[in-house]
Amino acid sequence: MSTQANLNGKVALVQGGSRGIGAAIVKRLAEQGAAVAFTYVSSAAKAKDLQDSITAAGGKALAILADSASEAAIREAVGATVKAFGRLDILVNNAGVLAIGPLESFSLEDFDRTLNINIRSVFIATQEAARHMTEGGRIINIGSTNAERMPFAGGGPYAMSKSALVGLTKGLARDLGPRGITINTVQPGPVDTDMNPADGEFAETLIGFMAVGRYGKANEIASFVSYLAGPEAGYITGASLTIDGGFSA
Repeated sequence: MSTQANLNGKVALVQGGSRGIGAAIVKRLAEQGAAVAFTYVSSAAKAKDLQDSITAAGGKALAILADSASEAAIREAVGATVKAFGRLDILVNNAGVLAIGPLESFSLEDFDRTLNINIRSVFIATQEAARHMTEGGRIINIGSTNAERMPFAGGGPYAMSKSALVGLTKGLARDLGPRGITINTVQPGPVDTDMNPADGEFAETLIGFMAVGRYGKANEIASFVSYLAGPEAGYITGASLTIDGGFSA
C-alpha cells in the first residue's frame, strides 16, 4: 500500500479545520485518500475554498458550520459526517483558543472559554465519535508544547488546558484501547500561521527558545498527524508527542 494513499476508504472529522494547522491537516488526510469533514466557526470563505479545492482534485470534503463551544453543534457535526460519508474512522480535535493576560485582570469568561474549547469540546467530540468507530479508529488531539513549558507570564490558563489534555488522553486511552481505538495528543511548538506569524517581535522571542532556530510549518504538524491516523501507528496510544523544534528541550 502506498503511504500516499494509506487512508483510502477512511472517513475523518477535523474540529477546527478551515485555516492554519487545521487546514493543513484536512489537506493531508484528503491527499492520503480519506473523505474529510471539518468544522469551522467564523472563516466561511476559507472553509468553502478548502472544501472546493479538495473536491476539485477528486477528493471528498465537507465543511460544517459548528461552534466547538456548543455540545449540540459538536454532536451534530459528528452525525453530519456519518450521514454524508457512511462511517467515521478518524477524529482530529484541533479547535482551540489562546487567551493570554495578566493574572490580576484575567477574566473568568476567558478562563471558562479556554476550558470549554480546549478540553470540554475534546471530550464531547471523542465521546460522540467513539459511538461510531470500530477497531482501527484513530483520535488525535492537538495540544501544545506549553503543556510542558510556559516561558512567559500570562499563559497559565492556556498551559493548564493543554496539560489537562495530556491527562484526558491518557485516561481515554484506557477506555478506547480494548476496542482497538487509539488516542494521542500532538504537542506543536510555535507554528507559522495567520494567528502566530513567524516574524515580528513576539516571534523573535520565541525563536530564541528553539533548538532549530525557526518556527514550524503547518504541513510538518499535518504529516505527524497523518502518520498517527494511519495503519502503522496502531501501537501508539495514550501518548503526548512533542513536535516543537526543541522549544521544550
